[in-house]
Amino acid sequence: MNNIKNWMRVLLVICAAGLIVTLFTPIWSIDLSAPQYPEGLTLYIHAGKLAGDVEIINGLNHYIGMKTLHANDFIEFTVLPYILIFFAVLYLITAVTGKRKILYTVTILFILFCIIAMVDFWRWEYNYGHNLDENAAIKVPGMAYQPPLLGFKELLNFGAYSFPSIGGFIIFFVALISVACYFLEFKRARKIKLGKNTGTVAMILLLCISLTSCSAKPEPIVAGKDQCVDCKMTISDVKFSAEIISKKGKIYKFDDVHCLLSFMKKKELDTTDVKGYYFTDFNNPKELLHLNEAIFFKSDDFKSPMSGNTAAFSNENAVTQIQEHFKGEKIKWPGVGN
Repeated sequence: MNNIKNWMRVLLVICAAGLIVTLFTPIWSIDLSAPQYPEGLTLYIHAGKLAGDVEIINGLNHYIGMKTLHANDFIEFTVLPYILIFFAVLYLITAVTGKRKILYTVTILFILFCIIAMVDFWRWEYNYGHNLDENAAIKVPGMAYQPPLLGFKELLNFGAYSFPSIGGFIIFFVALISVACYFLEFKRARKIKLGKNTGTVAMILLLCISLTSCSAKPEPIVAGKDQCVDCKMTISDVKFSAEIISKKGKIYKFDDVHCLLSFMKKKELDTTDVKGYYFTDFNNPKELLHLNEAIFFKSDDFKSPMSGNTAAFSNENAVTQIQEHFKGEKIKWPGVGN
């Protein structure tokens, strides 16, 4: 199942043919318009040559100190035809073999080639537009004559338009088709792989859920940072805070026993889904006591955040000591909140 779809093979053959066509058509064109040239001037850039009104443009460039344009001065015109033939052969090999990995490789290489080619084209325009002859007949301080990479730019009394020509559009569509095939095939390959490993993935997910629910531990509540799930207020006094851990390992934090009971009454979490109830130790706020370990003491003198006024303690001695400072009573869990 490492082969690409047949319709993709057909598209890749078309890509190969298109790249061969670019050897015989202009890839880019730069059009110049000015009052003295009402019909305009055009420079056509082919894979291996320059064409169009080259001599007239060279004559104009002489006045502003720009180098004259000659294909022999550019190594790109020597190697570009071979590069296009190379990619045409690669696309043809991909279509014949139908190998997914070859498709991935040729797509990445071709996109890199397109990016490098555009950067090189910009560099070529920059050098010709900025490196001017100091003895030129026309000199405008601070003026550069770099044509636009794409679009329109005004250069003195000339308007310069730079756009892809037939070959450029072919290269663009080859890149577009190649990228589309890449991602469609990549997506299909992932589905095939997932389909083969559905059982394994399901087992892993179940194992992860199981481990999460089993290993979830209570988290110390941080004042000024954690938020109460029920009243949505930031927890300010952790000595009265509590939390619930669900069987799925999710932790719900509360600033007061009152909020915990309110949350449970709303049935937002069924009691059958609760793994454990935990309460902050009044005397040691960094410790959380399980419901079975906690001893509750209720006093109206506590003034807890949401008036639950109930605190949890780890032992009887701690409750005895708190009774010396606060009036109240020791209560059991079912009576909390009554």
